[in-house]
Amino acid sequence: MTRKGLRNLLPCKPLGRRHHRDSPSAAATSSSSSSSLSLEEKVAKAEAVVVKWDPESSAYAKITSLFYEDRSEARRFLAEVSDLQRAMLVFVAAAETARLSHPCLVRAQTLMQAAMRRLEKEFFQILAANRDLLDPESVSVRSARSSVSEEPDYDPWENSPEGEALAAGKSIGEVERAAGVVMADLRAIADTMVFAGYGKECVRTYKALRKSIVDEGLYRLGFERLPPAQVQKLDWEVLELRVRSWLGASRVAVRTLFHGERVLLDHVFAGSDAVREVVFADIAGDAALQFLGFPRLVAKSKRSPEKLFRLLDLYDAVAELRPEIEPIFSFDSTAAVRAQVLASLSKLAEAARATLADFESAIMKESSRLPVPGGGVHPMTRYSMNYISLLADYQSALVEIFADFPIHTPTPIPAFSGSSAPPTTTSSSEGSRRSAIAARFAWLILSLLCKLDGKAAAYADVGLSYLFLANNLQYIVNKARSCRLRDLLGEEWAARQVAKARQHAAGYERAAWGRVAAMIPTGDVSAGEARGRMRAFSAALEEACAAQTGWVVADATMREEVRATVRGMILPTYRGFYTRWEAALEDASAVLLSPDDVGNRLGGLFSGSGSHRPKESSSRTV
Repeated sequence: MTRKGLRNLLPCKPLGRRHHRDSPSAAATSSSSSSSLSLEEKVAKAEAVVVKWDPESSAYAKITSLFYEDRSEARRFLAEVSDLQRAMLVFVAAAETARLSHPCLVRAQTLMQAAMRRLEKEFFQILAANRDLLDPESVSVRSARSSVSEEPDYDPWENSPEGEALAAGKSIGEVERAAGVVMADLRAIADTMVFAGYGKECVRTYKALRKSIVDEGLYRLGFERLPPAQVQKLDWEVLELRVRSWLGASRVAVRTLFHGERVLLDHVFAGSDAVREVVFADIAGDAALQFLGFPRLVAKSKRSPEKLFRLLDLYDAVAELRPEIEPIFSFDSTAAVRAQVLASLSKLAEAARATLADFESAIMKESSRLPVPGGGVHPMTRYSMNYISLLADYQSALVEIFADFPIHTPTPIPAFSGSSAPPTTTSSSEGSRRSAIAARFAWLILSLLCKLDGKAAAYADVGLSYLFLANNLQYIVNKARSCRLRDLLGEEWAARQVAKARQHAAGYERAAWGRVAAMIPTGDVSAGEARGRMRAFSAALEEACAAQTGWVVADATMREEVRATVRGMILPTYRGFYTRWEAALEDASAVLLSPDDVGNRLGGLFSGSGSHRPKESSSRTV
């Protein structure tokens, strides 16, 4: 008997009860004779069907599929081969070493090798011919609808010639039913080959075909494996496209490709945990390491503020998929894949923290010196608030990323407290972490406000500097209220900022219009003094309006409030003064502006079109 034959036989365990040799020699002789007779019977029964389908014995067997040609004979083939293997095991267990070259055993082993050649051929043909039925998506869908593959005692050949897979599949589509039959055939062949000691040949065939499926699947999803050094050299525009592609592919790769392969593997090799572990690591391990390691490579690329959102997208995707990745790659042999996921999350979190710190530093280092025309919203304010408002969409990820990194500010954050955050039904620990993130956002905005205070000093006109601060703070509040910052910072925070913006607007009103209002006498004056005051008021009004041509109040509500306040400062007092002295000044050489003239000029403030200038007919020189 060949060494291969002994290797295949001796380590295997029979499915039935083990037969031990008795110590007396008579019992041994009797047992040996009985096992020889049993083996001869099994060889005779198996020989007819095995020889018929030996691809080396006939052209018909070489070109015909046993499982597609005659399923009842395929079932008989597997049964006879399994019975033969059991008989060989019994014979070897009962025989003395000298009888291991018994002609019947040698004949049985030769027959077994022929049977394994046939089954290996069938296994390959079924895998190769049914790529569509066995694609990961189909397998994943079928797995979601049926738990057949998860039943450890499932026998695909019980109860009917078509197997239990067909019976269980009557309620599903034809394609899924066909896939169930194919999977049952593969499992039956794998069980038989592994039991016969030919698991290595079965595994070799399976790995050769299925590994290419995984690699091809990732390629079709748009994932290209690149060396880490090459990833680091990519321009951000190119790398961002790859990040977007990875994000679009990640859920399909995990939930369909890798999950489908694991489901198929668990079904086909359900009889051997050790085989499944080795095979899955070889099929999907390297591909998963490459795919799930891509976020870590992105995190290690050169930092810049615009990359933060893609880093957070990657973090969200990996964190979301991690609970699904772990059971798929639960084997010890795929522990490196699970470790890769943790490494990617760690590197992404580290890069996100550093990038956010860079963004805060960029705000403080912004060095443009030219004041914004008209005291409008500074480009830095727009950029920063757009950035921060987008960042607020990632608060869940940020809570995790900064969980162990509390904010440390040089001074307490004014106008913010944890109590302004919205109520939460989560645990106190989660609420505390949310409050910490809210404080971090409040600190970013405070840093921006401090920088804006410095920008306001660039204006020579005090009133315009106040208007600049009012415009920018109101823009910040409006932006915060229009995104998730509203819930994160709370309405109390927003109300405080609105009040502060109104204080800046009041500063503008005093600085820009206090002198004009002071020209209107409020007490008794002589006609000559009234004439002088009228001239001074008209000149001051003209000067103020001319100076403020092009000044803006960006927020419509604030614009109307400021106009109303300025009118309130001037018009009531001026109307009284005008009514008191109109008749007396008609014959004097003074520019006499009616209250309507003044109201029209004030109403045209911040229009940007010079409409505050009155028509010539609306004033009189007398």
